[in-house]
Amino acid sequence: MILPSLHAGGSIEQAVELYKSTVYGIALTRTKNRHDADDVFQEVFLTYHRKQPSFNGEDHRKAWLIKTTVNCAKKFLNKNPQNTLELTENLPCSLFEFRSEEQNDVYAALCELPEKYRTVLYLYYFEGLSVNEIAKASLLLPGTVRMQMKRGREMMREKLKGEYFYER
Repeated sequence: MILPSLHAGGSIEQAVELYKSTVYGIALTRTKNRHDADDVFQEVFLTYHRKQPSFNGEDHRKAWLIKTTVNCAKKFLNKNPQNTLELTENLPCSLFEFRSEEQNDVYAALCELPEKYRTVLYLYYFEGLSVNEIAKASLLLPGTVRMQMKRGREMMREKLKGEYFYER
C-alpha cells in the first residue's frame, strides 16, 4: 500500500507527532548539541514537506526519515564544524530524559562515544532497528554496522562497568 504524501491525506503534524522523538534523538546523538539538533530536526521535516514523498508503508516512511536525518546532520556538521560543542559542555544529557533511569544512564554513556558508534547504537537500542535497517539508513554495509556496534558496545561496557548492558 502506498501511503499518501503529506498533502494527499496525512498532515505534517501527524508526521512530526509520530517521528519527533526518532528524528530529534538521532539529530541530538549526531550533533551533541540541542541548538544544532533543533536545526537538523527542522531541516528534516522541511525536506519532508518540500518533497512530499510517497511511501510503501510506515517502515518505509520511518527509514526515509532516519536516512534524511543522518544526512541532514552530516551536512550540517560539515557546513558548521566550529558550531559543534561537546554535549557534556553544552547540554547535560539529563535534559534528554527517557522513561527509565537505565535508559538515561545508557544514553549518557552513549553521548561520550565517537559519532559513528553513537549513531548505530542509538538506532539499534533506542529505535529498535535491525543491523540491515541501520545499514540501509546509514548507507553502510551490514558488516561495517556490526563492527561499529561491536566496538561501540565494548566502549559502552567500559563506561557502564557492566551495569545495565545487554544485547538483544
